[in-house]
Amino acid sequence: MQRANLSAVTEFILIGFSAFPHLRLVFFPLFLLMYLFTLLGNLLIMATVRSERSLHTPMYLFLCALSISEILYTFAIIPRMLADLLSAHRSIALAACASQMFFSFTFGFTHSFLLTVMGYDRYVAICHPLRYNVLMSPRGCACLVGWSWAGGSVMGLIVTTAVFHLTFCGPNEVHHFACHMSPLLKLACGDNVSTVALGVGLVCITTLLGCCLLIVLSYASIVATILRIPSAEGRHKAFSTCVSHLTVVVVHYGFASVIYLKPKGPQSLEGDTLMGVTYTVLTPFLSPIIFSLRNKELKNAMRKTFLSKIYPEKI
Repeated sequence: MQRANLSAVTEFILIGFSAFPHLRLVFFPLFLLMYLFTLLGNLLIMATVRSERSLHTPMYLFLCALSISEILYTFAIIPRMLADLLSAHRSIALAACASQMFFSFTFGFTHSFLLTVMGYDRYVAICHPLRYNVLMSPRGCACLVGWSWAGGSVMGLIVTTAVFHLTFCGPNEVHHFACHMSPLLKLACGDNVSTVALGVGLVCITTLLGCCLLIVLSYASIVATILRIPSAEGRHKAFSTCVSHLTVVVVHYGFASVIYLKPKGPQSLEGDTLMGVTYTVLTPFLSPIIFSLRNKELKNAMRKTFLSKIYPEKI
């Protein structure tokens, strides 16, 4: 009865950074530099892999796909966030909000699936080296990348369709700097909101935990195999190929667990915004740094490819 008197929402207002009115001009250059560094770092990785023939292997193909998903994920959220930091008008149309949610979830889950595929690649390389060329054929690698992107698109479609099939009657202030699932569900009205929230939450958490479990199982087998290598040098060489991927996995799932597995209870706008920033801005910022610094083969290829053009006498 009461619902008939309520008008449907046609736009949302993103109020995430309204909790930090005096810090917006500090956040803007900081987040802009981190975003540009994220773009530059991932483009540098892709250009290095493309130009260096020794890196034309499945592991670096997956790394390039991961860099693309990271660029697209940040592009779906950060430019809008930067604009809102400088603007007094922070409204976003319903359709634009749905689009942002779809692309952010699509590229976010694609990222998780690709990290799982990279874990499988390391498992095959270390535990089944004689079968590596068969299991990781060009066609097989292309299928793994394709299924990762398809899986991410399906997840984005499921989440966005479920959330935006609900009715939003007002208020229209989203307690976030982007169209994220949890704050939008709090604005929905109707008898089925709690059912949709539970269903979508279970799908997201189950998918993330499933990816995480597959990575853990891959590394359990990898560790068991490495421990059977007789020489310390051989063990170090085998594990060194996994360090960068493992570090990124810990960072990615560490921050994702803070977002998706945080306990229910009273939450502040400041806390939710800062937690969102860690996953949206900080994690993509750290990823190319980790892969560039912790992967010796990639680091040497970057030095050879780019520094040789600037300082040819030092290479």
